Amino acid sequence: MFKLTGLTLAALTLSAAAHANVDLKLGSTERVTRLFAYPNNCNVVCFRNWTLEQTVEHYLTQSVQRDGYSTAKVRVKTDNGQLYADISGVPKGYEKPLSALLNAGDLAYTGAKKLNVDGKWAYSWYLFLPLGMALENRKSVELLHFPPDYSLTQAQDYLRSATTDRWATLLTDNGIPADQTPGYQTIIDIAPIAAPASAGKDLEGVYDYFKDYQTTMVKEVSQNASGATLPMVAFGAPVRNWIKQQYGPTVNVLGLATISPSAGVKVPVLGSNHPSYIWYAANPESYTGDDAQAKADAAGLKVMGQDLSAACWQAGMGSKPGTDPTAQLKGCTQTWQVTQKEKTCELFYTSIRNLTPEQAVAKCATTPIQSELKQLQAPAPVTAAPAPAL
Repeated sequence: MFKLTGLTLAALTLSAAAHANVDLKLGSTERVTRLFAYPNNCNVVCFRNWTLEQTVEHYLTQSVQRDGYSTAKVRVKTDNGQLYADISGVPKGYEKPLSALLNAGDLAYTGAKKLNVDGKWAYSWYLFLPLGMALENRKSVELLHFPPDYSLTQAQDYLRSATTDRWATLLTDNGIPADQTPGYQTIIDIAPIAAPASAGKDLEGVYDYFKDYQTTMVKEVSQNASGATLPMVAFGAPVRNWIKQQYGPTVNVLGLATISPSAGVKVPVLGSNHPSYIWYAANPESYTGDDAQAKADAAGLKVMGQDLSAACWQAGMGSKPGTDPTAQLKGCTQTWQVTQKEKTCELFYTSIRNLTPEQAVAKCATTPIQSELKQLQAPAPVTAAPAPAL
């Protein structure tokens, strides 16, 4: 007799549900052009010579794929100056979160326009909404600073960057299959501006312009399609400071807080390093003295343990809704900073120092590294220069 496993049953249920045709009016050509950052990269010659309709189809196809609807089809057409999306092979109501995203995008555009009127918009910035992410089958939410410009101009993929790629790897290290990590990486950037990776400091004065957009987005994505609350991770000092300013609680690295983006909704939020911070913390040039390399390695191990613990919390909370946040965090820190600290060490040396797995095992077995591993839960060494506002 054929026996249905949980995975098979879930796949059949998903397949049965994904049979509707969804139609959505996207708005005027002018509105869609600005909300989809069209053309994504044209300087006389277009990097990808797409029409507006093709650009929209590209991002909406990313969303349906990341929601798990592999056979879904997206068609976008223009009729009398208005654009319409027809999406087949998705559940009824699939258009609602997309419509909510675009409505929030209007708020972002209003903020960006005001920013420009006030003379604070830089020539190298692009308004860039979190397009192409899972709209329905979200598992967790990532609060970040801003997307790097190349995610728009080169990749045309919000989830293609050094930051998001590294964090996806940490999620896989915590048991999430690689093809499922996009469901955990629904991103809200407090500055919806694609800018050069070095622009963090320049963006510090823009957040208030996007307050309506930020709070609307947090409210919209704080629950999944079935109404379950989604866990959030706040990455980097600017975002953690924004949480305190906007919602009240202080969120330190590996600190837990609860926010209420709408009445009756309580969302667990975990503070984390920015995914790219480790490359600064583990850079020997950030330290002084003859032992700069040792200091950099010690700091890198510390941050690696924190990052793996944060990704573990996110993976656990996202895969099992309703899990106690405090208990989950305690288990994760125990795993990566105590019982599996050698594995933490090896992952640091393979992913950050680019050693082979065999070299990493040998490195982590040396006496100096063992001494550093014993101090994994101790504060990281003080650097010679202040950390960047990632």
